[in-house]
Amino acid sequence: MRCSYVRYAGVMAVLVCLSAWASACASSTGGAIKVDDLKEDPVATTPREYLIAVGDMLNIQVYNDAQTSGKTRVRTDGRITLPLVNDVVAAGKTPIQLARDIEAALKSVILAPQVTVIVEDFTPTISVLGEVAKPGPQTLARDTGVADVLAAAGGLTNFAHKDRIFVVRSSPQPIRIHFTYDALTKGIGRAPLFRLRAGDVVVVE
Repeated sequence: MRCSYVRYAGVMAVLVCLSAWASACASSTGGAIKVDDLKEDPVATTPREYLIAVGDMLNIQVYNDAQTSGKTRVRTDGRITLPLVNDVVAAGKTPIQLARDIEAALKSVILAPQVTVIVEDFTPTISVLGEVAKPGPQTLARDTGVADVLAAAGGLTNFAHKDRIFVVRSSPQPIRIHFTYDALTKGIGRAPLFRLRAGDVVVVE
């Protein structure tokens, strides 16, 4: 099952969706790639387009329209409210995508609107699901590995399969990466070198 998600945005829906997906894959590694077979550099920090998330502070500037321009924070439902436009979905979009959507919404009231969206304040997060003591979203610090977030989530439960730990990554292409607890904690192979990115989901089955 392919589940779309965004960092923190709509986190409860994300947790339900990915938990169901993880359970459906519980009988096998479901096409996951072993971290040792991953072609990308496990410590690479290749930049990718930022996706707006719940809680982000946005500075929205509409050319020659001070009434619509201003700062607004993304609500827990992933939306923002703007004068002349009302509610607009912001979470899960890049700043450029949101700017184009706002322009489209403004065309009925402004001739050829030009919009710029700047993210002024954000906190990168990931989600940890499944058999951990404290599942849910976590703030992603720089240079964080899988073992770090498992420890922050209170460790594995007694029901966890220690050879069935996965990272679900949606960008640039959807991928499911397989880890084992021994490899993470004993420094085996590439597992300890792997670094998480904002928007990743760690699943313990």
